Parts: sequence; structure tokens; C-alpha cells
Amino acid sequence: MGYKKVDHYDEEITSGLMKNYSGSLSLLGEDPAREGLQKTPERVAKAMQFLTQGYQMDARAILDSAKFHEEVSEMIIVKDIELYSLCEHHMLPFFGKAHVAYIPNGWITGLSKIARVVDVYARRLQVQERLTTQILDAIKDSLQPLGVAVVIEASHLCMMMRGVQKQNSVTTTSAFFGEFHKDKTRSEFIKLISPKLH
Repeated sequence: MGYKKVDHYDEEITSGLMKNYSGSLSLLGEDPAREGLQKTPERVAKAMQFLTQGYQMDARAILDSAKFHEEVSEMIIVKDIELYSLCEHHMLPFFGKAHVAYIPNGWITGLSKIARVVDVYARRLQVQERLTTQILDAIKDSLQPLGVAVVIEASHLCMMMRGVQKQNSVTTTSAFFGEFHKDKTRSEFIKLISPKLH
């Protein structure tokens, strides 16, 4: 079963969102009919569909589309995977990097597929804690590895632009499975990604 990324804009959803965003602009005291805002509701409607396209994507299908039998049992790490998501509490962006590792148990996947799995879950309304475990679970369920580790570092605009307004804060979350619960394995992983950690 193949996997193909498609940017899809549903006309009915776009139309409904456009009406809502036009109404929101009016409620905020703007004139949606003025020149600079005439196409804003459509742009935002399409942007939101793009930013939440993860709901239409299947992480398991992505991993399975490049799944290979290989007798490898050493740690595989993909570092510095850029991620952009929307906080589900305020629908403001949070962004940062994911570091993902797994120890194969007979199966490996294409390296780019790990990055795509991050996108599947990042392109949804999220909290960073759940995002971290969803990435881990997808790799665990598809590849059935000996272990999986995920660390995410992100800056949240809901903390930077509003609320406490702390511009330099970084949130780090982690999740571990299998061999990574062992101190030695987890320490090796942390050491290999530590130059990238804050």
C-alpha cells in the first residue's frame, strides 16, 4: 500500500470556515470588506486546513509504506526534526524540534518516514505531552521495535505572546518504551542528542 501526500482543500469546509472567519473579523471591529481583508477569510480557511491536515493522515500507513526486513539491532536516531503545531487551548502555534530513536527488532523504515510521522501528529490541534506519546506509539505499533525514545523541545506562542509572556521559555517532553527504560540505553540516547538540547 503506497502513501502520497496531498494538500486537500474541501470546498464545503473552506466555505464554512470563510463565513466564520469573516464573522470573527467583524466581531473584532474590523471590516472584512476592506481591500486588505477581502481574501483573508479564504486564506485563513485554507491555512487552517493545511495546519490540521494530520487528521486525514495515517501514521501507520506512512511507516508501512517503507518497511523493510533487516537484521539490525543498533539504535537508529533521527535528530532535529522540525515541527510546527497548534496548541489546542488557544489555537496559537508552538514550534521546535523532535529527536526520535528506535532499536529495530527485525524491521526498519525509511528515515524520512519518521519525520513524516512527526508531521502527522503535529498537524493537529495538540498538546506537546500527547504529541510526544503519539509519535512513540505509532513507531512502536508499526515496527514492533525493542525500544523507542522521543524527546521534543518546543516554544509555545501561548506563553510568549499572551499569558505569562515568557519569550525565552522552552518546554521539553520525553517518552520511552522498551529498552529505553534501561538507564544505559536511555543515557546513550540522551548523550547522542544532548548537544542539541537546551
